[in-house]
Amino acid sequence: MKAEIHCHIEGAAAPALALQQARKYGVDASTFLSDSRYLWSDFSEFLVCYDRVAALFRTDADYALLTETYLTELAAANTIYSEIIVSPDHGDRIGLGADAYLSGISEGIHNARDKTGIEARIIVTGERHFGPDSVIAAADYAARSSNPLVTGFNMAGEERMGRVADYARAFDIARDAGLGLTIHAGEVCGPFSVTDALDLVRPSRIGHGVRAIEDMDLVARLADLGTVLEVCPGSNVALQVYPDFDHHPLRRLKEAGVRVCLNSDDPPFFRTSLEREYRIAAEVMGFSEAEITGMTRTAVEAAFVDEDTRSRLLAQLDGAAALSPNQANSA
Repeated sequence: MKAEIHCHIEGAAAPALALQQARKYGVDASTFLSDSRYLWSDFSEFLVCYDRVAALFRTDADYALLTETYLTELAAANTIYSEIIVSPDHGDRIGLGADAYLSGISEGIHNARDKTGIEARIIVTGERHFGPDSVIAAADYAARSSNPLVTGFNMAGEERMGRVADYARAFDIARDAGLGLTIHAGEVCGPFSVTDALDLVRPSRIGHGVRAIEDMDLVARLADLGTVLEVCPGSNVALQVYPDFDHHPLRRLKEAGVRVCLNSDDPPFFRTSLEREYRIAAEVMGFSEAEITGMTRTAVEAAFVDEDTRSRLLAQLDGAAALSPNQANSA
């Protein structure tokens, strides 16, 4: 069985669905999509391509379709849990409005759960490259939300922009509201960004965080704190954080005692999927079935869910682990 706690909803749009949406709205997709592949060459271009794809989803029904489609695909790959990273700011920018945006995503979650049984939650995110005021507004929105599916707060976007200190107030707001905290760090920027996140945000999880491996004292600190790293190997290699999977630090981080789990980030943009991430962990990185199941357990243990839901998910995972290894993690 699989679980995922780091995936951006617009980044989960498969090229076929994006093309369908482009035709629906009369958009020329050739500038960002060709031969079922998204077109970008570096992190900055990736963000531009991402925004162009996101602009193809304009109504609550579009977002319900996107969310249901992605979660249904996950469920078909034997995934029992997913956390979706969403940006209410985006809903406002496209004229849909944050409430309708979240409503569509929530409808998609409910539809997928009714069809497949997959459980999912929403992590509201502030986008760093729009500045501290925007991120604080996103935290305010998440804190005021009465949507029971909204259980966490995050900050994503251009990691090289601004200092973590500039955004700390947003995380204080989310923490006071009882939301789980995670933050993108240690991906494009080095270990200092992970240190800043630990010092100023005090999250239970960090999105990526892999460049902590460049500072072994920091690695030891992560292990001591029990901070979970939401690791996305396919994304890291696609964005050239590492040249290939042999150089990826997932194995070293895990062996150093850091709590890690597998995620897909923006899967079709990086020509990956959660299923592929699990397969790479086994076939390329050499993790055993028990180790991979352990990473799935870490994801569930770190999930931003109520304890009854967590216990139920862990019981499902334990039941699968009692089967043969191939059955437990089959897709």
